[in-house]
Amino acid sequence: MVLDNLGSSLRSTMDTLRGKSRLDEEDVQEIVKEIQRSLLQADVEVDLVMDLSSNIEERALNEEPPGGTSARDHILKIVYEEMVEVVGDSTEIPLEPQTIMLSGLQGSGKTTTAAKIAWWFSKKGLRPAVIQTDTFRPGSYQQAKQMAENAEVSFYGDPDAEDPVKIARDGLEATEDADVHIVDTAGRHALESELIDEIEEIEREVNPDRNLLVLDAAIGQGAKEQAREFDDAIGVDGVTITKLDGTAKGGGALTAVNETDSSIAFLGTGETVQDIERFEPDGFISRLLGMGDLKQLSERVERAMEETGDEDEDWEPEDMLEGSFTLKDMQRQMDAMNKMGPLDQVMDMIPGMGGGMMDQLPDDAMDVTQDRMRNFEVIMDSMTDEELEDPRSIGAQQVKRIARGSGTDEETVQELLQQHKMMDKTLNQFQGMGDGDMQRMMKKMQGGDGGGGLGGMGPFG
Repeated sequence: MVLDNLGSSLRSTMDTLRGKSRLDEEDVQEIVKEIQRSLLQADVEVDLVMDLSSNIEERALNEEPPGGTSARDHILKIVYEEMVEVVGDSTEIPLEPQTIMLSGLQGSGKTTTAAKIAWWFSKKGLRPAVIQTDTFRPGSYQQAKQMAENAEVSFYGDPDAEDPVKIARDGLEATEDADVHIVDTAGRHALESELIDEIEEIEREVNPDRNLLVLDAAIGQGAKEQAREFDDAIGVDGVTITKLDGTAKGGGALTAVNETDSSIAFLGTGETVQDIERFEPDGFISRLLGMGDLKQLSERVERAMEETGDEDEDWEPEDMLEGSFTLKDMQRQMDAMNKMGPLDQVMDMIPGMGGGMMDQLPDDAMDVTQDRMRNFEVIMDSMTDEELEDPRSIGAQQVKRIARGSGTDEETVQELLQQHKMMDKTLNQFQGMGDGDMQRMMKKMQGGDGGGGLGGMGPFG
């Protein structure tokens, strides 16, 4: 994820404090230097870096750590609070009828973002519509139409029209039954007066409730000027940062937010319409520092289980705790995991599992894991219903047949059966547990204090 290098660098800096109970001035200055270096390498603007590091240094030297708090946890808490302050609150996006206009340079991801935001609103129970006004970029109409179809939302565009203002006007009329209108505007390779004039005319026509500036996470130091010019032209109410699944530095987008005195509305985390998150500052910074994001994780789990349940209405996840755990159950569970998104993103949301632990894994570790899951799915597709319901009945000859049918090897089939056996054994431990037993187990897993404080970051904290 973008800013991973920043997060890794900050976590590495914090780890130099392990074992220390107090900090002297030299320790603080060294830590602040490392933080400055990390932020500058991530393309965060210099003035912003200096303000942030100055606040961290002042607090670290003058604030007394609470009793029993290590020096590392004290500094971590300060860095967390100051970075949350820098990124600010999330842009207010009420769940009510409204018009949102998107602007930004060509290639920033506006068209994809329009469909993603529309999908997000649809999952909140509103009826969104995407209006495509881009007459400049070839293929923009087809791309927008396809993305809207993927999101299963209403769409309006006119591939033969040349006046974007007329398209916007006609689009609002054609989709008047929609609750939320997402108006996608054209971009250019650079800020030009022609582009500014066009978005100003569209804005006057649609009178949006919110103007969202769409920024590629890779924008770097150019974000400051770009954000200022869009802000001067139409006013920026919020920023959507796209392509956060890439390897760019990402600090420029944070600089743009600060420059426009606005806030972040959404984060684009992948290529599909479902790969969008509502920005939550504390969760975002918490993930960056390796502390997880349980709120975002629970939302993804809930969405994945709902979608899995919609496809198989006869199946309830709770059933796994009552009867035998079959390969069909495992298949549904893996399907739900796939719907939650890439494993590395999910891992980052689990306290103690992201951050420092992820730093120690090879770069392709999550890819290997996902390849393994895909192999398991293919293998299960090659099994009979009887084998899926009773995996213990699978003998050596069946393993050979399943391996041939799935195009895998016998060792991988045996790996799947062993994985199922381990999961079945784990679930058996939960059967018959009362709420009190479950809470005690969760507390133990989260490091002894229920995960409520910054010190309780799980066994890998």
